[in-house]
Amino acid sequence: MSRFLKSTLLCAGAALAALPAIAQTHGLGRPALPEEVAAWDIDIRPDGKGLPDGSGDVWTGEDLYEAQCAHCHGTFGEGMGSWPVVAGGHGTLTHEHPEKTIGSYWPYLSTVWDYVNRAMPYGMAQSLTPDEVYAITAYLMYLNDLVDDDFELSRENFTEIRLPNEDGFYMDDRVELEWPLFTQEPCMSDCKPEVQVTMRAAVLDVTPDDPIADARREQARAMAAASGGGGGADDAPEPVQAPDDTDDGAAQEASVAHSPELIAQGESLYRACRTCHQVGEGARNAVGPMLNGIIGRAAGTVDGFRYSPVLTEAGDTGLIWTEETVSEFIADPRGYLPRNRMSYAGMRDADERRALVAYLSTYSE
Repeated sequence: MSRFLKSTLLCAGAALAALPAIAQTHGLGRPALPEEVAAWDIDIRPDGKGLPDGSGDVWTGEDLYEAQCAHCHGTFGEGMGSWPVVAGGHGTLTHEHPEKTIGSYWPYLSTVWDYVNRAMPYGMAQSLTPDEVYAITAYLMYLNDLVDDDFELSRENFTEIRLPNEDGFYMDDRVELEWPLFTQEPCMSDCKPEVQVTMRAAVLDVTPDDPIADARREQARAMAAASGGGGGADDAPEPVQAPDDTDDGAAQEASVAHSPELIAQGESLYRACRTCHQVGEGARNAVGPMLNGIIGRAAGTVDGFRYSPVLTEAGDTGLIWTEETVSEFIADPRGYLPRNRMSYAGMRDADERRALVAYLSTYSE
């Protein structure tokens, strides 16, 4: 292209940019019809503006989530493969690899509703009815321990919900604070004679081979270290005996000693449980209750954890977690205690359950 032609095109472009917007339409198209605008105008504001009529409860949302969402986001919202985690992550925003979930990071519930409504399920966007979106949103809140299992979300109570990290966001103030600083005349005198590196980045997120897998592995190592878990049989904790009785005085079956090999196998299987349950020193309640001392304990009695009513009632009526009852429960949680909060599909292999229970039995309170 000649220098003259290039200059002419640049001048023409500048002239067109200076014309009113209406002069650049070239006579193409037409104004959008009101119904066409309405079809695109589906965003939801934090104050609830834009929400349609409708409602949905947690249990309906669970059925919809398992059918439409769990294959990507996991049964407990823990994420599958490279698909994002949507539950948990509480208290991780200061960690090197924070879990930015609905419960730990998102500022407004309207963002959840809008995203599910606008973009989900993957490949079938905007196929859900308003009632279904309300139900799935309610279940996501439940997975993040924000509501009870009898909660129903609707347009009327939507704005009453506040996500935990709402105050962690603030308006972008770079124009006021940074623009004046970086538009000053730069200092070009009295420079330092040499540059010294005083700090180094501990985590580099610059094109890693697999950032999601790396973050998962780092989290697993941190949790293993916190819980006292090791990498094999040589690191397995010494077996302990279950308590002989509980608060109600009922005699309990003592936990038998297990081989280090079986405990190591159980530790490996337990990695699938760590998203929701912690064990070991410093264990705390997360999506599920911490499991220290589970063998010999009455069901639904961990301090500070909000159980489903059916599990609390089971404990009140005498259900004690022995190695046998724990094994029966994890084989089919919903079949063993219908309508309990644990939506895990179950561990069918009896040998795997025996190994997992052996590992759990090594942790006392």
